[in-house]
Amino acid sequence: MQQRTPLNVKKTMINTLFSLIAPHYCCGCGVTGPVLCENCKYDITTDTYEYCVACGQGRARLNGLCGGCKPSYVQAWCVANRRDTIERLINLYKFENGKSAGAAIAALMHDSLPQLPSSVRIVPVPTIATHIRQRGYDHMLLVARQLSRSRGLVVDTCLQRATSTRQRGASATDRKRQAKEAFTCRTVLDPDTTYLVIDDVVTTGSTLQYAAQTLLQAGARNVWVATLSRQPLD
Repeated sequence: MQQRTPLNVKKTMINTLFSLIAPHYCCGCGVTGPVLCENCKYDITTDTYEYCVACGQGRARLNGLCGGCKPSYVQAWCVANRRDTIERLINLYKFENGKSAGAAIAALMHDSLPQLPSSVRIVPVPTIATHIRQRGYDHMLLVARQLSRSRGLVVDTCLQRATSTRQRGASATDRKRQAKEAFTCRTVLDPDTTYLVIDDVVTTGSTLQYAAQTLLQAGARNVWVATLSRQPLD
């Protein structure tokens, strides 16, 4: 009996074929080559994001948060607003099967983060199963693995999806309700380890809030977060 090729393998084969017959263009300047050229990456990482990662409004202090926000994490970083080059890069990665964009996203986060202790564990926000099947990959897990290689840090997949709800297009109230029920932690965490939760986009902040809260409930005492971008809720 002939075995069928898994969907994710087919997508990988298709992406590889497209990369050979149709070269990439920089999401910033459009030059032929990588999806993000060095000049455009430099422009993004040298323009520091100055606002609170949690609310996107108040000016950030050294911990990446404003004085009014008290989320479940104590330190936060964001690369840039989701617009122009960043928006095109995310759309390519998540909605156009541009798997190679994951390396560019990881590189932006690597260049924007400070030196981190070697004990930090990178925890990607898990993707729902439907989106993994559609794309052929878990987009934040791939970014986490790339970032871990650049930083020499361990990836920890302790955070798991408890639901399969989609937040795209949902109201702020619905996003908060969904995020509150979205995660579970499959293990007891080490209280002496710092866990860095990473995601690609922060909109209302609910995902990072409840992802971090889930880790705290599992035994963590110190949770940080890092995101590629922030955008207002449409």
